[in-house]
Amino acid sequence: MAASDRSQAGAGDSILEPLCFPEQHEPSPCPGLDCPSSAPLACLFCPESVPSHQKDALLKHLLLQHKLVIADVKLIADLSQYLLYWKGRFLEQPVEDFCSVMKTNSTGPVEKQENYYLLCDVLPEDRVLRENLQQKRLEEVLEQQQKEREDTTFHRPCMFCNDEFTGNRSGLLNHMAREHSFGIGLPDNIVYCNQFLDTLQNKLDSLQCLYCEKTFRDKITLKDHMRKKSHRRINSNNRVYDRFYVINYLELGKTWEEVQSEDDRELVEDGDDDWSDWQAHPVSAVCLFCEHQSETMDQIYTHMKKYQKYLQLCILCLPADLHFYQQVKLVNFIRRQIHQSRCYGCDEKFESRQDVLQHIGTAGHVMNLPDMSTWNQPQYYFPTYENDALLCTLSDSDEDEAGANMSHSDGVPVIAEDLSNLRAIKQSSVLNQLLKHRGLDTT
Repeated sequence: MAASDRSQAGAGDSILEPLCFPEQHEPSPCPGLDCPSSAPLACLFCPESVPSHQKDALLKHLLLQHKLVIADVKLIADLSQYLLYWKGRFLEQPVEDFCSVMKTNSTGPVEKQENYYLLCDVLPEDRVLRENLQQKRLEEVLEQQQKEREDTTFHRPCMFCNDEFTGNRSGLLNHMAREHSFGIGLPDNIVYCNQFLDTLQNKLDSLQCLYCEKTFRDKITLKDHMRKKSHRRINSNNRVYDRFYVINYLELGKTWEEVQSEDDRELVEDGDDDWSDWQAHPVSAVCLFCEHQSETMDQIYTHMKKYQKYLQLCILCLPADLHFYQQVKLVNFIRRQIHQSRCYGCDEKFESRQDVLQHIGTAGHVMNLPDMSTWNQPQYYFPTYENDALLCTLSDSDEDEAGANMSHSDGVPVIAEDLSNLRAIKQSSVLNQLLKHRGLDTT
């Protein structure tokens, strides 16, 4: 089939933007964590439950009544959902299958020995659960922050003067920083802004200094104190404010001060430019035919030979005289044909990828590459899959550099940097060639 015929045949199912290989994700053990954080906290073993603010009472109940300890409770983003998950798991399997067992009075009589259970993130299932809860909490916080950024219905008076601000929260926050030297950080770093301002206003209404948190006899004395002592700022050691800063949700169980100190320490430690312990993330190449991923081309070859029986195509079916950019176009062409369930050899269309792969094998079209004019087209410079690591493994030898210099014979225009004739650029551009194939013109 001629190149023009192929172009017409594929017009109905053309790929208008790069696809993306499926990412490898661990299955979430706790989908649908959409209960509010104010949900009651349920006991893991009995019908007992307490309000969310009585967390300590429930932990005491678990210890005394059921001899179970939950490690690092403060690192759990949503304790209510955490408890519900493990309550269900303990109904399926005995607690000993999940928890570390600690025996008291182990050297004493058997009748005086007791088993206590520790539920912690040493257990992989518990660790994944905590991470998923943390990730969901972060997503909720970022979504809330974005809503506040775009909110145009904000209306609130200044805490220090009678000015009122409407439209967006940034107007009020910037006003307090500029006019009253009261800075609580950049507006984009803050979340739950209204609750934050309510907390601050309640302190002022209670005649309490926001920084030293001392209480005064009247508002005039309080304002005078905050002005003279430069206490127009919040107390960073007060953990009440942590929930209003996005940075406190980024690291599991760490405050902004801990994250900041770690960043500073890493900068100092990395000052000697010692990269000996650095390891690059492995590049994962994907088979030309299925979704199998391997970290090296040798593993891809082995996969194709063992499971696909396309050993010749493992070498990418590339003629020896193809330079790098021609290899790229051929791989993108094959990717696109397979994605569209079309044989790259005869251009026959099939119902599914499995059908076209079976046809390629039985019809012997593995090495039945079409004429170069079919795939050596400008549109195949663009990857079919935007995360196609296979393209990074193609040969790029000295011979390739020599071949790349053949830009005129390959139809690739080379434009000088000082060329000022924009019309000439449009006439010779790859984009113009692509649009002409669609009956359009950029000039």
